Amino acid sequence: MLTDLPNVLTLSRIAAVPLVVILAAFRRPWADLAACLVFSAAAITDYFDGKIARFRQQLSDFGRMLDPIADKLLVGATLMVLAGESRLGLFFSLFPAIVIMLREILVSGLREYLAGIRAGLPVTPLAKWKTGVQMGALGLLLAGDPTARLLGVGFLHITAIGCIMLWIAAGLTLITGWGYVAAGLSHVMPSGAGVPASPLPQAGHAGSGTKEP
Repeated sequence: MLTDLPNVLTLSRIAAVPLVVILAAFRRPWADLAACLVFSAAAITDYFDGKIARFRQQLSDFGRMLDPIADKLLVGATLMVLAGESRLGLFFSLFPAIVIMLREILVSGLREYLAGIRAGLPVTPLAKWKTGVQMGALGLLLAGDPTARLLGVGFLHITAIGCIMLWIAAGLTLITGWGYVAAGLSHVMPSGAGVPASPLPQAGHAGSGTKEP
């Protein structure tokens, strides 16, 4: 089970977390570039592990448990190191970082409850866009403007671009987060109790290969 390629990719995402944090703490252009590359490689595994698991029919409860944990460890640790190193100062970008972290906690709580009643939270296309924008923003913020200057593209101001993308990700986070809250409430509120309609499709029983929203 542990040696299945999808699980190896997921475990590699967890292994990348301390490496990203250590590299980002150096505050040197070469280390920032390395942190960005490691983070980007880890983020790409999040896309491929599920696809490979379904293609090879290597779906497992272990993989379904570990995948969302790996995602949250990677995103949470990156946001904290960026905040701790004062690299979220542009455009008050600490606030979208807080929104993203709170949403991760909220979805984890909903997921834990719904698992108890054998219901799932379906992943929407908008949630996938949110993840893509969020990962792109964090990768750019890890690289930062010193890395851009190191590569001779300092005119791009990639820190500012990353902050703007983080705000966009936070907006998508609020939209998709409310959809998941409404979907969760639909399982606990009496029928006709006036719960606002969720933009998500009705959650069914948790199935194989279900990804964390």
